[in-house]
Amino acid sequence: MPDIGLHTQYPDEFAARYRAAGYWTDETFQQFLPHRAEQFPDNIAVIGHDATGAKRSLTYTELSASAERIAGGFTQLGIRHGDRVVLHMPNIIEYTEVLFGLFRLGALPVFALPAHRSSDIAHFINCTDAAAYVIADSHSGFDYRDIARTVAARSVTVVAGDAEEFVALTDLPAAAPQTPTPVDPSHVAFLQLSGGTTGTPKLIPRTHADYLYSVRESASICGVTADTRMLVVLPVSHNFPMSSPGILGVLHAGGTVVLAPDPSPATAFSLIEQHRITTSALVPPLALAWLSAAKNTTCDLTSLEILQVGGAKFTEEAARRIGPELGCTLQQVFGMAEGLVNYTRLDDPYDIIVTTQGRPISPADEIRVVDDNDHEVPHGEKGHLLTRGPYTIRGYFNAAAHNATAFTHDGFYRTGDVVRVTPDGYIVVEGRSKDQINRGGEKIAPEEVENHLIAHPNVLDAAVVSVPDTYLGERTCAFIVADGIPPNPLVLKSFLRSRGIAGFKVPDLIHFLPEFPATGVGKTSRSELRRALASTWEKATSR
Repeated sequence: MPDIGLHTQYPDEFAARYRAAGYWTDETFQQFLPHRAEQFPDNIAVIGHDATGAKRSLTYTELSASAERIAGGFTQLGIRHGDRVVLHMPNIIEYTEVLFGLFRLGALPVFALPAHRSSDIAHFINCTDAAAYVIADSHSGFDYRDIARTVAARSVTVVAGDAEEFVALTDLPAAAPQTPTPVDPSHVAFLQLSGGTTGTPKLIPRTHADYLYSVRESASICGVTADTRMLVVLPVSHNFPMSSPGILGVLHAGGTVVLAPDPSPATAFSLIEQHRITTSALVPPLALAWLSAAKNTTCDLTSLEILQVGGAKFTEEAARRIGPELGCTLQQVFGMAEGLVNYTRLDDPYDIIVTTQGRPISPADEIRVVDDNDHEVPHGEKGHLLTRGPYTIRGYFNAAAHNATAFTHDGFYRTGDVVRVTPDGYIVVEGRSKDQINRGGEKIAPEEVENHLIAHPNVLDAAVVSVPDTYLGERTCAFIVADGIPPNPLVLKSFLRSRGIAGFKVPDLIHFLPEFPATGVGKTSRSELRRALASTWEKATSR
């Protein structure tokens, strides 16, 4: 399979079909905010804190003007139409200003998560040949300027907050307004990140046409209007809070986005009361935390109408608690940054809402559920989920070898999920077919962590597997075969952090073994490790 670059990736016959059906239009992200500023000039677009901790709000007119200023400033720094820019910021006001400034310029954001560290960022910069790296000075006690000093030497670094030796966002050179170079709606608008099953995350190229279709349909399905006030507690650069319907769906409709500085229930509940929040989106661990905290809160949560839960499967038992304990409607969301998104509908029967993960956005979403040999299983039985459609990618960016296995010859994406489909067309997620670990919605590639572990002088071999967990869905356990004296687990975790991997990738548990169980061909048997660990974990947690 050829590389997927930054231009058209869909076969001509499919592109023509999606355009004829009205799924794809000529609107681009370059036009997105200016159009909304014309429609909703005085509506409040975004509320939150800036990098200094000051509270700010911007109308659609103000946000559009700020984006235009930033686009001009980046131009003066030498950033051009088509350049890639790694955007690595937490949930602050400046994130939205920079995002739409890059869109205005026609540059391509590469969306990094706040938890990513130097190892990941170096990969994103090198893989995309990024011209710039945009960060906040610090967040939650971590100084992002240290990453810039380590890995971004050949990229311009722009900092929201105290820039030190870098370029301050507030000091971007002034530039006269200019007409930007138009972008093609069939071309790539930005690069998102996959969870990945091997190594560092793969880059996901999303086009203007395909992603805006997903945004529009999501906003419609989720009942987003100009009166919507969405609280964003998940990292805003993640696909779920960005487009399902996320900040883009809310801004598309003229509503208001409220950015939470941290995800704690105390902060979230205060913001719900203060801003009369109508909707929010959580991963299952946060939803469980909200349920626990709601028992003792004095905050008024009655404005909350819809709570979305996605990113990992939400158990039926927990799903049934949302309405009675939070007083709002649950909407389950199951999707992926590669494309396919499913929602339970707001008017679905209650049992469907609490027992399924929804049905696809589009009538053009094609679903196959197959066995290990790619033969379709009988309807209603479990199998591997394959999909293609008007907003599902046809390949990862510059990853031809991986694309050969991640996609079928006729363009279906292998999601790695094991599902079954109900008679009504709703998807029930049964598990993962890949080795990827889903820790509370954060995806972890075992091989990447193993490679870092093996770099320790006292580690001979390592195998990272998942262990079921009521709160996070899955936790991680690293099995280690030591080379000499086994290192202290705390020292080993510190070693991993020193190598620049994200905190959520550091194993929750570490066990030492004299050797690993092996398959018939000599490979480490992860299934045997999981079974042994699950048995041990079950005994420990049942005491």
